[in-house]
Amino acid sequence: MKFASAIMLTAVIIVSCDVNTAPKTPVPLVGTWQLISATSTEKDSTFSTFNANTRMIKIINETHFAFFNHDLNQGKDATAASFTAGGGTYTLADSAYTEHLQYFIDRAWEDHKFKFTVKIHNDTLTQSGVEKLENLGIDRVIVEKYVRVKQ
Repeated sequence: MKFASAIMLTAVIIVSCDVNTAPKTPVPLVGTWQLISATSTEKDSTFSTFNANTRMIKIINETHFAFFNHDLNQGKDATAASFTAGGGTYTLADSAYTEHLQYFIDRAWEDHKFKFTVKIHNDTLTQSGVEKLENLGIDRVIVEKYVRVKQ
């Protein structure tokens, strides 16, 4: 009887242990990133989509991403209408980063997946891949570079 009680007590202790309390290895992608350059290639034409009069940040946690872009002149010039925001979930397997866009200022982009390759070198994140939305006639390769925002 004492032996059975001891086994039962041990089982309860093991089952009640939280396996998630072990320290997690930080994912280098997690953090806040500021866009420093962006290009888009459509057909045979490559052009910069980076606007120095705006600031864009991307925030990535363990499961979700969000991005925000707005003008730096507090709405007092032509860039005032350039506010953009979006977010959703993502998956990461090695350098394969796939965003599932669940929220976006233009609803026609929502519920689409975008596959990218990500590379991190020091404090620079490079994200490249295809944005393709047949219903909107969008088919382009984008390359975005971000720098990690220091706390």
